[in-house]
Amino acid sequence: MNNRELGKIYEDKAAGYLENCGFNILCRNFNCRIGEIDIIAYKNDTLHFVEVKYRKNSFNGYAAEAVDANKRRKICKSAVVYMKYKGYGLDRAVSFDVIEMYGNGTINYIENAFEYC
Repeated sequence: MNNRELGKIYEDKAAGYLENCGFNILCRNFNCRIGEIDIIAYKNDTLHFVEVKYRKNSFNGYAAEAVDANKRRKICKSAVVYMKYKGYGLDRAVSFDVIEMYGNGTINYIENAFEYC
């Protein structure tokens, strides 16, 4: 199984997790010229832009640590593109989140994992 197939499996699990927590999934794998956002969800009047990261284990560091400054910038800029495309005002409440997933089945949802940059 290649990384893309593995990523899809864990993004499916992350979307299911969010739905079970009361989120409405608006979009998956939003792509634009700037970058990609794994999951865009809505809950409690807030748009959540969610990056999903999978690791077999945390031996080489936590999955969320892979969301470096460059990746955060791409997610933020892509979020602005999405909001403009969908007609949302830039004053809309947003959250940039990370879901860490591990081979043992552990899911760690980090709401407001980083600020807009």
